[in-house]
Amino acid sequence: MSIHAIDSNTDTVSQARIDLAAALRLAVYHELEEGIDNHFTVTVPGYDDRYLVLPFGLHWSEARASDMLIFNEPGDTLDGDGIVELSAQCIHAPIHRITGKRVVFHTHQNWALALNMLADNRLIPACQTSAFFDGKIAYDDHYPGTADTLQEGERLAALIGGKEVVFLKNHGVLVAADSIARAYRLLYMLERVCRAQIRALGTGQKLQPISREVIRQVQTPDEHDRHKGQRDHLFFAALKRLLDREMPGYAD
Repeated sequence: MSIHAIDSNTDTVSQARIDLAAALRLAVYHELEEGIDNHFTVTVPGYDDRYLVLPFGLHWSEARASDMLIFNEPGDTLDGDGIVELSAQCIHAPIHRITGKRVVFHTHQNWALALNMLADNRLIPACQTSAFFDGKIAYDDHYPGTADTLQEGERLAALIGGKEVVFLKNHGVLVAADSIARAYRLLYMLERVCRAQIRALGTGQKLQPISREVIRQVQTPDEHDRHKGQRDHLFFAALKRLLDREMPGYAD
């Protein structure tokens, strides 16, 4: 049985295609993308060694569920039209394999990139959102150039460890999560908090970090939170409704 036959009859794969196309279009809407460059990948539901990606050459604003191709770590296109871009293959496939994360998003989004251009690129826990990320970011402090071997993805996978976010010095950011909703919310939150930090630094005044006690409180789920475990999915569902109004067609 071909992958295409499995795909066309599997609701979870169809939903993954739709959500991946939505995430790509949302990245355009929120100005997190670079046209046809950077990469979002999702492990094909039911598999551990096959990945969905937008074929290289398509602009993220035109991403559709039916466009997504399936590739493997050697870079073979197993289903769909087009090819996987080399750095997407070399960065993403080893990260999926080694970390077990189902979703890997990599961008050069503007404000996060600006922070990663600084000699000191650490995210300072000086607001509620940055406190949420405190201690949860891996930092890659050496830019090795463009990725053209699988060893680069393996290096980054080892760096990630149990974290979901990597700051890539002189490069951008990467998130590795267990759902598209989670990965996109992380990217969105990161861009906003990086923008806030750059703007605050631009005043020339010293930032005031939040206390460790309050950071622990921010990072501890509230037992009275009525939406515990649902926030990522509620957020992403709301964004898809926005797309239905502003950029329809992603589910085609």
